Amino acid sequence: MRRRRVVMGLLFYPRGGSAYVVRYLSPALARAGWSVSLAVGSLGKAGEETHAPTFFAGLDVSFVDSTDAVRLFESGSEAIGAPQPMHPSYEDRSGVPDVVFASVPPELAEHLSGVWDDPLRAAGAERADVFHLHHLTPQLDAAHRQWPHVPLVVHLHGTEMKLIEGIEARVALAAMLGETLATMPAAAGRHGGSTIGLDATQVEILRTTRWDFWRHGEFWAARMKAQALLADHVITVSPQNRETAISMLGVDPEHVTALPNGVDIERFRPRPPIPGARRAVFRRALVDDPQGWTEFGPPGTLAYTEADLDRLLGVDDDATVLIFVGRFLGFKRVPALVRAFARARGRFTRPGSLVIWGGHPGEWEGEHPVTVAEKIGAENIYFTGWRGHDDLPDGLAACDAIVVSSVDDPYPQVPLEAMAAGLPVVACRSGGLISMVNLDPARPTGWFVPPDDLDALADLLVMVVNDPAETTARGANALAHARAELSWDGLVPRFEAAYAQGIERHRRREAGGA
Repeated sequence: MRRRRVVMGLLFYPRGGSAYVVRYLSPALARAGWSVSLAVGSLGKAGEETHAPTFFAGLDVSFVDSTDAVRLFESGSEAIGAPQPMHPSYEDRSGVPDVVFASVPPELAEHLSGVWDDPLRAAGAERADVFHLHHLTPQLDAAHRQWPHVPLVVHLHGTEMKLIEGIEARVALAAMLGETLATMPAAAGRHGGSTIGLDATQVEILRTTRWDFWRHGEFWAARMKAQALLADHVITVSPQNRETAISMLGVDPEHVTALPNGVDIERFRPRPPIPGARRAVFRRALVDDPQGWTEFGPPGTLAYTEADLDRLLGVDDDATVLIFVGRFLGFKRVPALVRAFARARGRFTRPGSLVIWGGHPGEWEGEHPVTVAEKIGAENIYFTGWRGHDDLPDGLAACDAIVVSSVDDPYPQVPLEAMAAGLPVVACRSGGLISMVNLDPARPTGWFVPPDDLDALADLLVMVVNDPAETTARGANALAHARAELSWDGLVPRFEAAYAQGIERHRRREAGGA
């Protein structure tokens, strides 16, 4: 019997949460009898985590290599138009080769799509039973143009919809000012001092937007909405994102399935309480191989000592260690977390510390968290810098609770991994977090605070540190939930059901139905 084949596509080089979804879901599908091949972005050389064959080791990988495009960018040219281009981004950050989609001229759309013909072909698109493509990207255009006979399932992770929301907010603001996105780059200075009739959010957008980088936003918003309608079935990472996809993208509710991300429950698990084990983890991450970086310095700028480890863990290794994991993106609210911890620390009745695990080198939006910590004199906050994912299971297991300060985070992966390691989750009540924490009122797996409420977050951090018994109890609930509900192998039948719906709808479409 022929094995069913799924071609999994991801435009971006390995970096964000969707790359880990591909990395873990693909082997789970293979264990269930699927033949899985990948068409993905790649950056750098073998051995680096951004290098696709390295990151997806053991899987069948075809890729677009953006390494030469980055070299062009570093020499003063644009990376987006290179023969093997750097992909655009859903985020607008300065000084990076992966510019925001809204800045990309429409005439480059076909180039960004065409470079995926060969990788998708090499991945076996011609004989695929289904495409499983992540995000709304030019890959969808290539797949639909070259292999219209293959059913298309699109997996939305929420970041694409946040970009469309950002575009639409700027379109509306420009219209209020009698402008368009195309005219705002020249007109923004003229309107900067006039905020009559604008609310606080609109004033902030007006003053902080790099309007040159949003002039093509309407084109890309329309194109992404059209791409969503090409899909035979859509997967979203949370019920909230499902509702957004239906209202924003116009997709048929019957053809949208909310599916949570899973977690590798064998890699992410509690560790036995061996004396010195936590210290060894943090010695590697902070002392022996420091990767923390400042606004003005490269990885390794921030280094720590054995004395810092004493303060981090407490004299008797009994400190409650809180951890944040992720990139320094605006919606992650890392500066706010730094401020909340600083407010809370004076009220701790026992040792407590905060580890900031992450921050992709040179990448941040808004204030840099290290700069904020230095400015306010925050103590007992430790920055590990960007670490390989292989280090994360030990890092999480060495901590007591994870703090997810994000607002409207579509569906972050790390809280799931933290729960599988036995950590309760401190989270803002918004976005996809609502769908993963405290699902059973009788067995809470963490705590919620209102979004952007520093005082509430500080109060909760005090409670988590000062009540280790409750923190441990909620961590045990989190572990039980993860092992019962969140394994990738356990989720495979639900992905297979989404594939089956996409395949059936594609059959009906080809036959002239809806």
